[in-house]
Amino acid sequence: MKICICSLAVAAAFAFNVPELICQQAMSSTTSAAVADSTAELSMYVGRYQREGNPDEVQAVYVRAGALTLDDERLYPEVWKAESPDHFVLHSEEGEAQHLVFHRSLAGPVTGYSLAVAKSPEVNYIRLSRDGVPMNHGQLYVRSEVMVPARDGVKLHVVLLRPQGSEADGPPLPILLDRTPYGAGGTNGSVNYAKPELAASGYIFVYADIRGRYGSQGQFVMNRPVVHAMGDHSDPKLVDESSDTYDTVAWLVKNLPNNNGRVGVLGISYPGFLAMMAGVDHHPAVKAISPQAPMTDVWMGDDFFHNGAMRQTYVFDYAIGLESGKTTTFPEASGDNYDYFLTHVNFAGAADAAKIDLLPTIRHVIDEPSYTQSWQAMAVQRHLGKPEVPTLETGGFFDQEDMWGTQAEYAALSAHEDRSDFGHKAYLALGPWNHGGWYGAGRTLGSLDFGEPTGSEYRKRIEAPFFERYLKDKSGFNEMADATAFRTGVNQWQTYEAWPPVKGFTSAKLYLAAGGTLGFAPQAGGAGAVTYVSDPANPIPYRERPIQPTYGKGSKWRTWLAEDQQFLKDRKDMARFRSLALADDTTVTGDVIADVFASTTGTDGDFVVKLIDEYPTDAANGMGGFQSMVVEEIFRGRYRKSFEHPEAITAGKVEEYRWSLHAADHTFLKGHRMLVTVQSTWFPLYDRNPQTFVERIPVAPAEAYKPATISIMTSEKYPSHLEVLRPTTELHPDLRVASEPLALTK
Repeated sequence: MKICICSLAVAAAFAFNVPELICQQAMSSTTSAAVADSTAELSMYVGRYQREGNPDEVQAVYVRAGALTLDDERLYPEVWKAESPDHFVLHSEEGEAQHLVFHRSLAGPVTGYSLAVAKSPEVNYIRLSRDGVPMNHGQLYVRSEVMVPARDGVKLHVVLLRPQGSEADGPPLPILLDRTPYGAGGTNGSVNYAKPELAASGYIFVYADIRGRYGSQGQFVMNRPVVHAMGDHSDPKLVDESSDTYDTVAWLVKNLPNNNGRVGVLGISYPGFLAMMAGVDHHPAVKAISPQAPMTDVWMGDDFFHNGAMRQTYVFDYAIGLESGKTTTFPEASGDNYDYFLTHVNFAGAADAAKIDLLPTIRHVIDEPSYTQSWQAMAVQRHLGKPEVPTLETGGFFDQEDMWGTQAEYAALSAHEDRSDFGHKAYLALGPWNHGGWYGAGRTLGSLDFGEPTGSEYRKRIEAPFFERYLKDKSGFNEMADATAFRTGVNQWQTYEAWPPVKGFTSAKLYLAAGGTLGFAPQAGGAGAVTYVSDPANPIPYRERPIQPTYGKGSKWRTWLAEDQQFLKDRKDMARFRSLALADDTTVTGDVIADVFASTTGTDGDFVVKLIDEYPTDAANGMGGFQSMVVEEIFRGRYRKSFEHPEAITAGKVEEYRWSLHAADHTFLKGHRMLVTVQSTWFPLYDRNPQTFVERIPVAPAEAYKPATISIMTSEKYPSHLEVLRPTTELHPDLRVASEPLALTK
């Protein structure tokens, strides 16, 4: 994140693919003569500078046409004007002044500089060398806007950016389309920053407001279901995101001069959903798509529900952001959301207090908390068969919003693909990223350090070559590797013929065993259970308090999946199963499945399982005892038999609960411990289960919320475990050994 480009909000913008903030593109060749009026006087500043503590942010300062100029690999050259000795200023199009102040040693030479925007904190850069060779290889993109007609007469607002002069000169260029509900932005600077490799190669970038949002006409419908008949592109009454994409592409290919007739579509989050819609009943010009962290099935595993448990703080904030007006405004609030939602008892009470209970999505989750036909109609994976076009699914292991969609879409597509037909394939890329994190450097997330700029590597090695292959016929994309994943722990990229991988791996079960132990050998004989009391009046927070609104000031939402779980170490209302320190590196890969046998004294209940990497107490860099979640997920007990038809749990009866914790590719290093925890609240991200069966939890009365005693079974008859894949080269002796006693009852 570079303050001099777009402000501190730029990384947050990419997480949703909100239009990138407009950057100053000063093209003047004049110099401020008041302080430095010659190339010779400015040469003292020339050099390479690295952001303090971040080897991935290196900038070049040089003199061009008598002006002090700054760039980097993603920053299109900016011209700075002298304000006073060693002080330069750049004014953004919004009027904000960006300040560049050089620092000197006592002897006089320049040693670095600081950058600041408005009230944001300064960021310091250290001089590495006097090498002032420009780093940016981008092109100058020119912006224009048009209104594109859809088949029903509604006009859709579109922003076009293309290399200067490419309308008539040079080779025909492909089109790269990004449709969004967050406002179609785009400037020369933002294109070069967000997609530097593709921008340097040359594309016609198109950003389009979807129906009913920002500059587009019509009515907005959240995750609008597909309603048109496949293959029928004539009925003006049946419109959806697939048909709107088709109409947009048809207009672009026909009307944009000097295009090569090929279109790629990509997007993150909601735009990821829209990118997948481009591959459903696609226009023939669409040759490649990349749904990235796509909203796919918002009930089953994305934004609004996970396995039936409602993500109340997220749906609360997101519905306000998208359905309160034609433009996006996320709520700000003071205080702790934990207290707010606890005070208002249930989701309906919280929505009523905020006066948002009539927003369409809010009403939907209150009135239909089960997997009804209306939710199923919104689900994208139900429309996916053999890939219509090459599809690159991209997602992060630490995605706080749409981890499920990436993996579900890939699974649906790859199950039908013809692996001998390299022109119609599904590809998967998974990395150590939060939502949209691959558009940053990707070296760190919270306290975790992955040792290399994984986001930059993804864009250079996977994303850019993918579009270059299918839109420009260039080599460099590995069509033989269906899946690429970054294995955390050892921090290495891995390629696989399929996901979950098959060759070189074997299935294994990690057993939750008696006494809170953990291992790959089953429990032998006897009864056994680990018990805790879950009290809805004192739910377990999902991240450290205070819990700010999702996108509120100071919110830790974007990194909470990388948060140290030691903040829960004193909670008694959860079960813990732990190995001793590992004698060897131990890798788990693939889709991790929780298979839990449990009983409860209630008639309903939730189960949250986390697989955690526990660092040694003497780990370096302040990571002693750090508990890093590898995979985690919730399951609402009433849906153990059917997501469409919830059933009460019989109090005291042992039942089986089986669900996916999603993909992992992680090595627990020698000396670390493997830790599995089980809990029954995860608040306030997920609404509280009353633990008494009611018809609709979002309107459950206060008296329904009651404590329950949960027993996680550990016997030979009821072998609670996690299913994982392990490399055949890493088959170690059993990990299950006697662990220190744990106080697990309340």
